[in-house]
Amino acid sequence: MKCQILHETKNRMRVHFCKENMTIEEADKADAYLKSINGIEDVTVYERTSDLIIYYSFDRSELIGILAQFSFENDEVKNIEVVGTARLVQREYEEKLIMTIALRYFRKIFYPFPLRIALAYIKSVKYILKALKSLAKGQLNVSVLDAVAITVSLIRGDFETASSVMFLLKIGEILEEWTHKKSVSDLANTMSLGVEKVWLKDKNGDEVLVSTKEINVGDKIVLRTSNMIPLDGVVVDGGITVNQAAITGESMAVNKTVDSHVYAGTVVESGECTVKVTQINGQGRYDRIVKMIEDSEKLKSSLESKASNLADKLVPFSLFGTILTYAITRNVTKALSILMVDYSCALKLTMPVAVLSAINECSNYDATVKGGKYLEALSKANVIVFDKTGTLTNAQPKVADVITFNGSDKTEMLRLAACLEEHFPHSVANAVVNEAKARGLDHAEQHSKVEYIVAHGISSIVDNEKVVIGSYHFVFEDENCTVSENETEKFNTIPNEYSHLYMAINRKLVAVICIEDPIKANVKQTLDNLRKCGIDKIVMMTGDSERTARAVAEKLGIDEYYAEVMPEDKAMFIEKMQTDGNSVIMVGDGINDSPALSKADVGIAISSGAAIAKEIADITVSSDDLNSLVTLKKISNLLMARIRSNYRSIMSFNTALIVLGVVGIIPPTTSAFLHNASTLAFTLKSMTKLLK
Repeated sequence: MKCQILHETKNRMRVHFCKENMTIEEADKADAYLKSINGIEDVTVYERTSDLIIYYSFDRSELIGILAQFSFENDEVKNIEVVGTARLVQREYEEKLIMTIALRYFRKIFYPFPLRIALAYIKSVKYILKALKSLAKGQLNVSVLDAVAITVSLIRGDFETASSVMFLLKIGEILEEWTHKKSVSDLANTMSLGVEKVWLKDKNGDEVLVSTKEINVGDKIVLRTSNMIPLDGVVVDGGITVNQAAITGESMAVNKTVDSHVYAGTVVESGECTVKVTQINGQGRYDRIVKMIEDSEKLKSSLESKASNLADKLVPFSLFGTILTYAITRNVTKALSILMVDYSCALKLTMPVAVLSAINECSNYDATVKGGKYLEALSKANVIVFDKTGTLTNAQPKVADVITFNGSDKTEMLRLAACLEEHFPHSVANAVVNEAKARGLDHAEQHSKVEYIVAHGISSIVDNEKVVIGSYHFVFEDENCTVSENETEKFNTIPNEYSHLYMAINRKLVAVICIEDPIKANVKQTLDNLRKCGIDKIVMMTGDSERTARAVAEKLGIDEYYAEVMPEDKAMFIEKMQTDGNSVIMVGDGINDSPALSKADVGIAISSGAAIAKEIADITVSSDDLNSLVTLKKISNLLMARIRSNYRSIMSFNTALIVLGVVGIIPPTTSAFLHNASTLAFTLKSMTKLLK
């Protein structure tokens, strides 16, 4: 793409694409493509002028090379899916707002007065009917106030006031709809699936791991326990239970058998099946996320709900105040001043916008929050519980050694372990798979159905032999595997500084895979910062050995730790904490963490973890830096402070407008203008970043 550098400073460049009429889709594709490049920190695209502002951290010449090679015809750019673009929303409402204002002044200048009177009566019908519908339902809400104000003005012959009120209401409606849709759109776009690869069943019936982008309608994909379902489809073989909370908000799993429909973004809790793909783009998923955000009342914070309820409760008082003012003063203008000002509009708009804006801000720090309810719970939390492996320790642990037994070959044991582990994503499983790849160990799928036992391990049949891999408890106690007598000493001298993954064939130990699992950088500092933000107790719960757990807890200064725990133990501990009056955060990454994530006041999953954990969790954070937890806690605390501040400011300002109107200092039209202007101002303030 031919482009021109318009301006640049250190690590910032403004360029112009030598292209006329860049479409919204092209702008979104350019934005998404450039942001996907490592080293490009941020991109702003102005489609009307074909200009881009790019912030980057690498060498200037590298950026110029990227821009020189960029083309909308490149497959990488063409294949980018764009759904629910916020840019399209912005364009739509900008045009709607401009057109509304232009029409207002065109009519005022060119329409004769009788025609403007007729239009005022016609436009008033909409507001009067809306009020009558509310009254028919037994509701006294802001629409009733608006209708009364308009009707009284028309009866008095004050057509200019009636027209001005309806114009301001129209502008308010557009702005309210615009801000809400933009916030929802931005949030929905952050909640992407992130499923890059899927098991494709080819024509021969073999399973092949391919990119999700390579899947077409009609292809058959294999789904197993913990898999995120990446595409819509129909079950053609097998059966699974699916967590559909992403669609319905209901956490109870749903059985899916042959001919059942499955949907992108839901998660397999148990079982295995083959699905025929019916939809490959992301529109259906996007639409469902938007619906969930807009319709799910359970995601609202209690402060939002209280503000909304209070707003409706104040309407009868406004009507009573209007009647009382007229009864005392016999002045319609002063009485109308009360009708022109309501608390409902500002309270109902600013509160959810503040929450949605905070959720968007969280996404800038690689955190996805599913609703304001959880930010409020986060602000109240005083206890945090951590899983260890993949959460406090490195999200990408490495294989340090493979110790073989029973005459096994080290390379073949690693190959076999990777073959089983690649079906079930977890940090330890990923370590085994990555080590096999690094050594160039390819494998053909030779095993039968792979069975995953939560918090224990994996069982399968390979070449008519039973193979198990997992924890000590699973391999030696549940499966009753043994170590050859002549290798007991070798087994007892396995290095203690590593986590251990045991593998046995036909109940004989064949390998112990030693996993190097270092603590993440800056974790101790993160924990210290969490204490400063209001966390009183930090707990670690792990299925690992007492020795390993103690070492990690001592190094990090953790208040309490529990080793060799089962999934239900974590959930029971959280329940006990809650019974004692605590508000609890749970942070984990595995399938075994799911019960605890569900039980906690706020469940936080690591993005590199199991799909079921991310689906059940209320918040998902990046695996790279746990300091995002501190950021989340700070944002939640500031959000609750902002909501309370908005409430006080709205109540004070609108009360002042009513008083000024009643005493005759300002006319009703001015009250209406200032009321709408203040609502917009409070809304815009609510959209500003909480962290400076």
